[in-house]
Amino acid sequence: MLVIFCLGISSGIPLLVTGSTLQAWMTDEKVDLAVIGMFSLVGFPYTVKFLWAPALDRYVPPFFGRRRGWMLTSQFLLMISIGAFYFVRPAESPWIVAFLALLVSFFSASQDVVVDAYRRELLRDEELGLGSSFAVNGYRIGMLISGAFALFLADQISWNFVYLLLAASLFIGIITTLLGPDSEGHIIPPQSLHEAVIKPFTDYFRRRGAIEILAFLILYKIGDIMAATMTVPFILKIGFTKTDLAVIAKTFGILATIAGGLIGGILLIRLGIYKSLWIFGALQAISTLSFSALSSVGACYSLLVSIITFENLTSGMGISAFTAFMASLCNKRFTATQYALFSSFMGIPRVIISSPTGYLAEYLGWGYFFIVCTLAAIPGLAFLFRYKAWQEESYPLNPDIMHQRIL
Repeated sequence: MLVIFCLGISSGIPLLVTGSTLQAWMTDEKVDLAVIGMFSLVGFPYTVKFLWAPALDRYVPPFFGRRRGWMLTSQFLLMISIGAFYFVRPAESPWIVAFLALLVSFFSASQDVVVDAYRRELLRDEELGLGSSFAVNGYRIGMLISGAFALFLADQISWNFVYLLLAASLFIGIITTLLGPDSEGHIIPPQSLHEAVIKPFTDYFRRRGAIEILAFLILYKIGDIMAATMTVPFILKIGFTKTDLAVIAKTFGILATIAGGLIGGILLIRLGIYKSLWIFGALQAISTLSFSALSSVGACYSLLVSIITFENLTSGMGISAFTAFMASLCNKRFTATQYALFSSFMGIPRVIISSPTGYLAEYLGWGYFFIVCTLAAIPGLAFLFRYKAWQEESYPLNPDIMHQRIL
């Protein structure tokens, strides 16, 4: 679990290096806002990482095996790419900065693919829930390092040195990879690139309910994502200050999310994935509905603290169950490709559904908007009635393991 947690930190650090932290640096350098906005495109590799994941399944580096070898390679290349920011200035060389940011995104997405595969292969099925919560919480701490901590440092030292320190922070991933256990055992990797590209998809789509499962991945957290997109504008518009938002959402919220991830991981061991998806999904819907009550009451500080804490707690629990479910779907021969595919489908609502929520909130009003978000959670929960049917025909596994998975 310590290895999973540290690799989560290593995966979380690069995300904001090319995101809000880079935007803050460019703003300090008086870069044009239109240029800053266009830099969001450098995150494109995160959305298409399944395209090169087959190569990471197929080829084995000459050191540390298939998973640890690729992790070490991506981490070293990440460190070099982030460290290269030390030599540039966004105002003077925006195109070089954009190229470096694209490299960081590509190597970061590659690291995510291999870390996800490594976690799935390292953990037994009953450990996936707790392992997922450790990974998610480590990821959030990594984002704090490259986000809030980097911004704090930028007030004390130059941005170039900040990026040099962020590059050095990748040592946590390198050391963990060097000391971590081998995950593959007797797993036989794909023997050709054709097998690595085609077989993961045919292997998945031959299972019962393959299309239903992908629909479930899109719908399970759709209500939660819709509500989260408008939470900040909602809190500010009903009368709270930016300071209230910072203290409540960024303090109580972060602590509650971390606690929710740990609680969810522990409960997953006792309840199993199926029951956890039901219970955590229902709690997520209730937490979304609670914002509708706040819209009627108005700017009540204690109520906002309670709702934000509850919402982040249930969200953390839901993410633990959801990521554990995705990991349980993977055939260990093609973990990198299949998990990258599943996580890409999981991210569809964040990209597509987020865009019209502002118009929806404006048209319906806050109270009805959060009610609609709550109702949007029902189709995802309804798919869980098909869960046991999905598990009846899976990959060729040991019958005893298959029986445990169905239970």
